Amino acid sequence: VQLQASGGGLVQPGGSLRLSCTASGGTLDRFAIGWFRQAPGKEREGVSCISSVDGGTYYKESVKGRFTISRDNAKNTVYLQMNSLNFEDTAVYYCAADVTYYSGRHFAGGIPLSWTYWGQGTLVTVSS
Repeated sequence: VQLQASGGGLVQPGGSLRLSCTASGGTLDRFAIGWFRQAPGKEREGVSCISSVDGGTYYKESVKGRFTISRDNAKNTVYLQMNSLNFEDTAVYYCAADVTYYSGRHFAGGIPLSWTYWGQGTLVTVSS
């Protein structure tokens, strides 16, 4: 399956963006989806993820209450709604997929590090 992240752009602090992760060559309903980001000069970090079967979710502490992950299997798309964006959210955002994480219980220890499929990133720039 090939993943593609889209929806990035330039936004002012306090603004919103909605990222989309779409797939070709397969359907996303079989996969858990994770969103990751990498800021300039920093390591990639997990932001949020959603399981495939029970829809369990996990959020990095710094985005809780601001970001919402959701999936629309009919559109073969997973979204990351990002509100109240701040400068620290500036990064390239990537989506990843894996069939392993079918339940939110898999996220009890945080966002898993191992994901089978990765998409190209989309740049989010928060700037005034």
